[in-house]
Formats: sequence, C-alpha cells, structure tokens
Amino acid sequence: MKQRIYQIDAFTDHVFGGNPAAVCILDSWLDTELMQKIAQENNLAETAFAVKNAEGYELRWFTPEVEVDLCGHATLATAYVLFNYYGVSENIIKFHSPRSGPLEVEKSPNGLLTLDFPTDETVAIRNIPEIDNAIGLTPIKTIKGKTDYLLIYNSQAEIEAITPNFHLLDQLDCRGVIVSAPGEKVDFVSRFFAPQCGIPEDPVTGSAHTTLAPYWAGALGKTKMTAKQLSQRGGDLICEFLGERVKISGKGAPYLVGEIEI
Repeated sequence: MKQRIYQIDAFTDHVFGGNPAAVCILDSWLDTELMQKIAQENNLAETAFAVKNAEGYELRWFTPEVEVDLCGHATLATAYVLFNYYGVSENIIKFHSPRSGPLEVEKSPNGLLTLDFPTDETVAIRNIPEIDNAIGLTPIKTIKGKTDYLLIYNSQAEIEAITPNFHLLDQLDCRGVIVSAPGEKVDFVSRFFAPQCGIPEDPVTGSAHTTLAPYWAGALGKTKMTAKQLSQRGGDLICEFLGERVKISGKGAPYLVGEIEI
C-alpha cells in the first residue's frame, strides 16, 4: 500500500527552520501500531495522521516512541498540507483530537496559521530538586502543567546557556520540561526538553505555549505576545491568551512531498 506523505517545517517562513513534522492524510485509520512504526521510521519529533469526518478532520500525533495528547507544530503542518495540497477553501479547519477535544486552525491572508488550543491547567509549586539538577540551573519559579513542568528564569542569556543532563531528564515523571525567561527582542523565550518521548530538545513546541502563554500574560500584563523558541533551528510564534483558550500563530514551509510503502 502506498501512502502520500508530506514534511512541513512549522513556525518558520523558510526551510530548515522551525520544527519539521510529517503529515499523512488517510482515507481511514491505520492500526495504532502501524502509525507508531511510521513515526519511528520518520524519526521526527512528530508525525500527524488525519482522517476526514463530518465536521472536519480527526487528528492524532506520534513521536518516534509514543502517541501524545497534543502537538502544536504538527497540527499547523497538517493544516498547511490541507490548505495547500487538498483544496480546502474555507479559512478555518476544524480538527478533533481523541485526547484533547476540538481544535481549530485559521488561515490569514498574510500566510499566518493560527491554532486555537485549550489552555493548560497549571499550578505554581515548590522547586523540585530532581528537575533543577537535570536542568543544571535553579529557577525562580516552578509551574506544573498537565503533562509538563515550566521553569522560569531571569534572562534570555540563562536560557541560552542551559545544558541539561538528558539522562536525569529521562527519569522524570512528565512529558517534558519547559524553560523560559523574558526575551531581548520578543516578549518571552523558551526551550523544551522531552527525552522521555524520544525528543531530547524539541525545535519548536506549539503545545508548550498553552502553558507559557497564560503565565506570561499574567507576568507581563498583556494578552497578545511575541515568542521565540531558542533551539538550534529556532521558531517564531505569536500567542494570544483568551482565558480557557490560547491562540498560537506561525508560518509553515514545505520541505518534502513523497510516497511511503506500508
């Protein structure tokens, strides 16, 4: 069986930037084990699979090791594929995730794609020594989300200098750890580490901004913010905090259109 596959660099306007995601638009669902094997073979942070339904598209995401609850950059990549290769003429695509409920992506005339995601459930907690040791730098605040921890620091320079111990990070009971601080040219910057999901450092993490946006909206006293993820590839995002929802905007760049044999 042949299956069309696309690879899109998300949250960037150029190839080799942002976060690459593979996308497969299916006629019907494949076995979960097979989708996991395809994601492992692709060896990207995420591979997205979508199937059309009466209201839009059902959507699932896989890292090389696990299926995840929510993925921003692969959702943006899926919308990019549907808008550009599948003739979707509406400006909004409605997705449904079995794990995260209804999601939307809206296309703007300027090329921005805007994700409409649920806000993360967060609570401020005491610093956790095991996380601090793994990151190698004690934060000024620690926040626990549904699947990730968010560590807040004083400066962009601190975020850039972090060299985590991935062996220790891999032993933590969470999806990943976000580190963040005020930005020098944007409102806030971040990095994201998730070795337990097979992603030592994610280039750009849309879903992490459902945790970041509510924190920085409160800290900065504004609801619309610019953000940059400081990975080697780098990524640019615009976030808008709307209470129970977060809007996350960015661009996409196509890298590959191909066919896989499964």
